[in-house]
Amino acid sequence: MKKIIIISFFFFLLPLSVGAVDIGTGQGGLLQDAAGSAGAGFDVTGTTETTFATTLGLVVRILMSFAGVIFMILMVYAGYLWMTARGEEAKIDKAQAIIKAAIIGLVIAVGAYSITNFIVPRILTQTTPEEVTLE
Repeated sequence: MKKIIIISFFFFLLPLSVGAVDIGTGQGGLLQDAAGSAGAGFDVTGTTETTFATTLGLVVRILMSFAGVIFMILMVYAGYLWMTARGEEAKIDKAQAIIKAAIIGLVIAVGAYSITNFIVPRILTQTTPEEVTLE
């Protein structure tokens, strides 16, 4: 069982690590070209424009993906238990309990994410003062 979990962990999370977009931080990349065309005569390979909110959003997205992977593993495991129960009520009840817990956990996680995604931008637009321009 541990081997299946480890294999599925790498199977589902490996694309997240290799799916990164190369924006050209090396020699002759997009950032270097943009800096050169803007007249900047310095090396921009170590700079970043990533804000805390962007980083936090990326972490939340990764955690939600991980929650989906855990849900899928639990559903497959429960299905396997149910299919191999051979009529034993204890195994069937255990599989049903795992399925119910997995669905409840997924609903709570997706609900919390959806509520936060809906409410936080509205609070920010109401509480953030409009930009003041000095003339």
